[in-house]
Amino acid sequence: MDGSAIGIIPVGEAIEKAIRAGLDLVEVAPNAEPPVCRIMNYGKFKYEKAKKEKEAKKKQHIVHLKEIKLHPKTELHDYSFKVDHARKFLLKGDRVKVTVVFRGREIAYTGFGREILDRIDNDLIDLSQCEMKEKLEGRNMISMYVPDKVKIKAYLRKLEKEKKEAEENLEKPTETTI
Repeated sequence: MDGSAIGIIPVGEAIEKAIRAGLDLVEVAPNAEPPVCRIMNYGKFKYEKAKKEKEAKKKQHIVHLKEIKLHPKTELHDYSFKVDHARKFLLKGDRVKVTVVFRGREIAYTGFGREILDRIDNDLIDLSQCEMKEKLEGRNMISMYVPDKVKIKAYLRKLEKEKKEAEENLEKPTETTI
């Protein structure tokens, strides 16, 4: 069939035309008056539709929420280690939830938790936007960060530029005096 409209014909005649063409008669719009049918290879149609859906699924990016937990007494090395993890998550495109957990009597000193979250704000500002400022929920103080595509691209360009400069510095011969 060449894809042109045949017009309104009886069902028996439509089935006969489909059989002669070696194709299937598929009802496309059952609620229309009269119902609309198409003569096509239904197996091929289903295969192409599934292929398109699979291709569309490949292109989507699922955003995960990653959580980083800290305590008010977290030392500098542990803090920097966890901030590095948060940066990697943001570069991958994931959202980051930073939680400061207060144990026991630490809840009386929420100022320490705010200081930690403010420091994290400053450390992650070049890659993300703060979606939710510090918020106290029970014994946890929470902040949320969303990756900022523009900032991440600028950061990656900066890293690439620094890498090229470092390579050029290695290639230059160094002068030695004897």
